[in-house]
Amino acid sequence: VQLQASGGGLVQAGGSTRLSCATSRFDFSNYAMAWWRQAPGKEREFVAAVNWQNTGKHYADAVKGRATISRDDVTRTVELRMNNLKPDDTAVYYCAADLQNDRGLVRAIPLRAYHYVYWGQGTLVTVSS
Repeated sequence: VQLQASGGGLVQAGGSTRLSCATSRFDFSNYAMAWWRQAPGKEREFVAAVNWQNTGKHYADAVKGRATISRDDVTRTVELRMNNLKPDDTAVYYCAADLQNDRGLVRAIPLRAYHYVYWGQGTLVTVSS
């Protein structure tokens, strides 16, 4: 199983970023996909998630209105676009996957980190003030 996050870097406050997560070796179309982030000295926190059917999306209050998560089942990728970035958005961003449709048994979209079985290596986003 591979989840490869990319797109991080240094961004000025007020700017935008687009993160991408390329995946392989698992049944992507049946998995909920999410982005989490971890700032230095802080716990990992939820950012956004999209369900397996691409019909439901959830966002953390901290990014609501500034973030858009999307998935492409053909390319097996999930993206996170964020605008109006703030210094508080500085963190390592991780993509994660959780089996949501298990042979017809569908679970609610997971919003807890421990639900996610596959994690990428993370990509650093630094927002300068």
